[in-house]
Amino acid sequence: MTHPYFPTRANEPQNTIWFETRPRHLAGRGDPRRITQTLRAAGWKNHSDPDYPHVLLASPDYQHTLVLEPGPEPYAAWWRIRGGSEERRWYTEFGGNTPVEILASLTDALLQPAPETTPDIWLALTSAGWTYERDENGNQRAAHPDGILSLRRWTVSPAERFFWTAEATLATGLGGLNRLWRASLDDNMPQHLIAAFAAALASDEPVQRGRYDVPHSHLVTQHQRGPQGEQLAAAHEARLKAARAAARKVRRSAALPTHSGPAPATASPATVRGR
Repeated sequence: MTHPYFPTRANEPQNTIWFETRPRHLAGRGDPRRITQTLRAAGWKNHSDPDYPHVLLASPDYQHTLVLEPGPEPYAAWWRIRGGSEERRWYTEFGGNTPVEILASLTDALLQPAPETTPDIWLALTSAGWTYERDENGNQRAAHPDGILSLRRWTVSPAERFFWTAEATLATGLGGLNRLWRASLDDNMPQHLIAAFAAALASDEPVQRGRYDVPHSHLVTQHQRGPQGEQLAAAHEARLKAARAAARKVRRSAALPTHSGPAPATASPATVRGR
C-alpha cells in the first residue's frame, strides 16, 4: 500500500525548476542533504531525536559530530561541527544562509585522508582576484572583489590564539553592516579542512537554486536553467556512491595488519674496522 503524497520541500529536486545561480556565496542555504546524506553514506550514524527539529550525526569513531539545528534567525549559527582527539579538539559553526555547497567542501574533506601537503589557503583566494592584507600582529584578511565576502584569520592580541571568520556582509548606508551569513572556524582545525573551505569560497562555479528561492534575489543572477531533477539526483547519487567507496577503503586500510620486518643487522662494535 502506497502512502498519499505529502507536500514538502523534501520532495525536491524533482518538483523544482533549477537555475544556475551566481555568485554562489549569496545563493542561500540550499538542500542540507548535500551534506547529511553524504556523511551517512560514509558511515556516520544518525542520533537525532525524531520529535525535535534537528539533525545529529556522528562519525563511526565518534571523533566528529555534526549538528544542524535551524533557529528563528537564518543569520545565526545553524550548523555546528566538532572534531579532533582529546589532545586537540576543534569546533566550527556556520550560519543558516551558508550555501551547503561551500560547507560541503569541508565535510567532504573530513571523509578523505589528510593530504601530504596542504594547499596555500591565501593563494587560492588571491589567484581568484581577492585582495589580501596582513598587519603587524599577524592578522590576515582576504576580500572578494564584490566587497561582500571576506575571510580573515585574527587574534585579540599578539601571541594569543587565532580564529578564522568568513563573512558575507552588506553596508547599510548608515555606516553599519548587515550580515548575510557568517562562519567561524577554529585555528586548531586541520589546515587542509580550512584550505578546502577557502577553495570553495574562491570558486566561481554556480549553484542550483529555484527561481527567487534565495534570501536576496537582487544580489544574484539566475538567467540560465541548470541541470534539472534527474541530472541533479544522478549527480547526488554519484556523490553518495563515492562516499561509500571511500569509507570502505578507509575501513579496509584500518583492518590491515601492520607488518614490521626484522631489524637490519648491525655490526658489533668489536667487528667494525677503522680506516
